[in-house]
Amino acid sequence: MQQTEHRILLVDDEPSVLKALRRVLSLTPCAVGEHRFKLLIDAYDSPKVALSMALQRSYDLVLSDYRMPEMDGNEFLKAFRDIQPHAARLILSGYADLNGLIRAINEAGIQRFIAKPWNDYELVSAIAQALALRNLALENERLADQVRLASGTLSPQEAEMKRLEFDEPGITHVEWDADGSVLLLDPDAYKEPPT
Repeated sequence: MQQTEHRILLVDDEPSVLKALRRVLSLTPCAVGEHRFKLLIDAYDSPKVALSMALQRSYDLVLSDYRMPEMDGNEFLKAFRDIQPHAARLILSGYADLNGLIRAINEAGIQRFIAKPWNDYELVSAIAQALALRNLALENERLADQVRLASGTLSPQEAEMKRLEFDEPGITHVEWDADGSVLLLDPDAYKEPPT
């Protein structure tokens, strides 16, 4: 059985939910077919802190609560997608807000909705399926880039920029000031204000 490591991000404003999710994901095997996923888990009870971490560390999957006081799951996942567009995005909610879920699908590009309270095996299965689908999409993109590179429709420089962007999300995006200087993104912008 093939095993690969995947870093996932859990975001929920309730520490007890994060603890329960960690427990389930550490005890239940995460696999699809012959492929097993070893999950490296980061968990935050603040979406702003989680976004700050997304600027510093690459994630393969993010699972976010829908209703949180700082920002809702849809807002969080849209901001997260802007930072790391290749990560799989799932949403967790105890509320049946159909309009909110439709917005999350359309605006944040979530791949799956998981209801609270969740079934442990269904939760782990949904994560495994999302990771497998993400891996397949990335492999398809890599193969298509090889064909484009061989046919000359993709330059070696463009291929390298795509590789760098995948390895370090945001590294190829440069913002310029009116005077021509480079603007640096403030990683503290997503941190919670001091109380």
